[in-house]
Amino acid sequence: QVQLVEAGGGLVQAGGSLRLSCTASGRTLSSYTMGWFRQAPGKEREFVATINRSNYYTYYADSVKGRFTISRDNAKNTVYLQMNSLKPEDTAVYYCAASVAYSATASQGSYNYWGQGTQVTVSS
Repeated sequence: QVQLVEAGGGLVQAGGSLRLSCTASGRTLSSYTMGWFRQAPGKEREFVATINRSNYYTYYADSVKGRFTISRDNAKNTVYLQMNSLKPEDTAVYYCAASVAYSATASQGSYNYWGQGTQVTVSS
């Protein structure tokens, strides 16, 4: 069992940056593939980024590629999402998730544990 807690959300103007963090407790983060997802008002939750547990392979949704960067610090049991050049359409609740799968994956069904989410609001 692993517990995930996100932090770092907030209100930012378009073009600005935020860094989200996701800290795990209960198990070491190095045992999991990690992912970030988001859900905008009235929309389904969607994939944002993922990072493999063993070799630091990363994969991004096309909508955030080149603007967002996922990284992990296993010594701190924390995963990060650096978000640059934010747009109003990035406004959503952002969720951190952990998967026991070995490979990085964009499939929500592959993730076993989820955080409670953190709100990101980008104003125009």
